[in-house]
Amino acid sequence: MRNPSRPPLSPEAQAVINATGLSRRTLMRGLLAGGAFVATGGALAACGTKPAKKPESDKAACVGTDASATEKKINFSNWPLYIDVDSNDDKKHPSLDNFTTKTGIAVTYTEDINDNNEFFGKVRNQLQACQSIDRDLMILTDWMASRVVGLGWVQPFDNAKIPNFTKNVLATLRNRPWDKDMTHAAPWQSGFTGLAYNAKVAKEIRTIDDLLTRPDLKGKVAVLSEMRDTVGLVLLSMGKDPATVTDADYEAALEKLKKAVSSGQIRKFTGNDYKEDLAKGDIAACMAWSGDIIQINAEQGTQVKFVTPEEGLMLWSDNMLIPAPATHKANVEQLIDYFYDPEVAAEVAASVNYICPVQGAQEAMQKIDPDMATNPLIFPDAATLAKTHPFRALSEDEDKKYSAKFESVRGA
Repeated sequence: MRNPSRPPLSPEAQAVINATGLSRRTLMRGLLAGGAFVATGGALAACGTKPAKKPESDKAACVGTDASATEKKINFSNWPLYIDVDSNDDKKHPSLDNFTTKTGIAVTYTEDINDNNEFFGKVRNQLQACQSIDRDLMILTDWMASRVVGLGWVQPFDNAKIPNFTKNVLATLRNRPWDKDMTHAAPWQSGFTGLAYNAKVAKEIRTIDDLLTRPDLKGKVAVLSEMRDTVGLVLLSMGKDPATVTDADYEAALEKLKKAVSSGQIRKFTGNDYKEDLAKGDIAACMAWSGDIIQINAEQGTQVKFVTPEEGLMLWSDNMLIPAPATHKANVEQLIDYFYDPEVAAEVAASVNYICPVQGAQEAMQKIDPDMATNPLIFPDAATLAKTHPFRALSEDEDKKYSAKFESVRGA
């Protein structure tokens, strides 16, 4: 069941979701109307940090002077509602409090990342100029993480100082093409993109083509407004691998998607508002995020089913990264290693309900919530993980081109 310590969205925030249909990463984790929600410590200070050493010729070599030996602190930026909270005070995070007790390192935790592109736009000029962004740790999704790693705007880890990470990270998250040596990005949480249907109003669906073509679902289907998720699943339905997508593959997938739109099969493109429509039966089936379905079932019953399509699932991760100008690298390495302790990882997973990236956390979850320990959307088995696919990392120009074409199909 859903962890009772996790606070529900306010009526105002839910109204924004219903009205706008913004993406999972804009509102899934609790973006409040009007701006970011600051969990603790206030906004990060804009001064008092040591400047990075700006290289004379190679900006990729930019690195902050590590003051960890004398400054026991970390400035940590994350998405809203993406960490454990105290049952009596949702501004307190037991895992962070325990880390401080254990290490003496104080963590200023700020929930100020609401969208990958928005956050990138906020910090890119400083990172490009090798200037401090007043953060020692930030959480970005695979595709954006790969971009900042490729630009040289992230400090590498010392793997000898994060043995829990190198030992316990899931096999499917190791040696990713954009971080083959596992020295730049440590997954925070992961999730699936698959299919879902309401068993009260629709028969079982098994394939992506069921969703896009089955006559009994016509006009009752929703697909996602995030390009990589929707086009990724369409590519899988065509036998194409999103991890190696070419321009020709992408164009063909868009044509297939456009056909389903023009025929009336697809009712709409949605963000998280599909949750309410699906639970009520206003839509019969849709593309869906795994964490959403756990929440629907916990709150409203089990009539909504998550489906692993026969063609496969999209897999995404949000990653811990140390900005190049950051000045507390060694402190952050201790934090990363701490969160890769299975006992700690289980506590976080019990609150956020996404795929836990830490081996051994499933056994630890047995002590917290045995039902969660057997939930395949939090602890998927090897057979399920073997069916997952990431979307290829795109250059900035490719991302603009692909996104513009996708937006034209969805009519945005």
